[in-house]
Amino acid sequence: MKKNKLIIVCLLVFCLLSCRWTPGNNTKEKEGAEHEEFGLSNDEICIKQDLMRGGAIYYISRATETRNLVNIHDEGRYIQQAYYAGRDLNRQKDGQSPMWSPWPWNPIQVGDYACNRAQILDYKKTGNSLYIKCVPMLWDMADCPAEAVMEQWTTLKGNVIKVRNKLVCQRTDSIYGEGVKRDQEIPAVYLISALKNLYSYFGSAPFTNASVRQTEVKQLILNDPEHFWGAYDDASECWMAFVDDSLWGVGVYTPSATRFLAGRYGNDLEGDALSSATSYIAPLRVERLKKNSVMDYEYYLIIGSLDIIRKKVYEIRENKW
Repeated sequence: MKKNKLIIVCLLVFCLLSCRWTPGNNTKEKEGAEHEEFGLSNDEICIKQDLMRGGAIYYISRATETRNLVNIHDEGRYIQQAYYAGRDLNRQKDGQSPMWSPWPWNPIQVGDYACNRAQILDYKKTGNSLYIKCVPMLWDMADCPAEAVMEQWTTLKGNVIKVRNKLVCQRTDSIYGEGVKRDQEIPAVYLISALKNLYSYFGSAPFTNASVRQTEVKQLILNDPEHFWGAYDDASECWMAFVDDSLWGVGVYTPSATRFLAGRYGNDLEGDALSSATSYIAPLRVERLKKNSVMDYEYYLIIGSLDIIRKKVYEIRENKW
């Protein structure tokens, strides 16, 4: 378990290390990187996915505003798929980054540590739904497509974004091993740090309208294992939300989650989409991904007041959404 936690620590640290800081990289997200938009909007919210970055969600706003609620300071953030399988390997002789060695099999939706990006295989928009299919990249290797396919279905209804993510493993290697338990982020959600207050229901009586409460926001400090994201094993309604001082913000509900990580990086409590500071939520569950595994799950992003976020969670759970 300690080794598994160490991998999670290392992985989440990579999400905070900007690709702009990697030698030889020319990505300039903070200065205004290009995005190939693919989106949906209604009277309440707007969402955009980026076809230059594996179709990951990079923009969410109120319909009447242009403030992006998703932190995109670097390409390790966004709202994206990432999975982990097998044992940690030193593959530096094959081109693995020394910074990310040893490392497990780790396909990433946006791209690798050197900012080589996922290949889009297909995408389409139908009514209020988006679909993408891509070949992800192995995070630790430079320009090495993963033997896998990712798919994402995104549906917009009112103030709720429903997402179905699917990973199809097609590995032919024999190096990583099989059946290793790994925590999976389902998904990793990076939000603006101006959404700084963390809430959920914590307790043993979920879905009874018992009181929600605010909890401490743990702050990640790079290279300091004592300052890691907060771990929440008792968010028993399977949702958490970051909200502003008026209790308005973004909730993340993953029905199949068994626990959560959440926290903040940086000291700026008013940061925007391009700020180095960010608020982070990751619903988690453990999976043993094998060479031919398929992982399929759904999650929901809910935009609104804290009361509305929880109300929508209950409606979704009761199939009334």
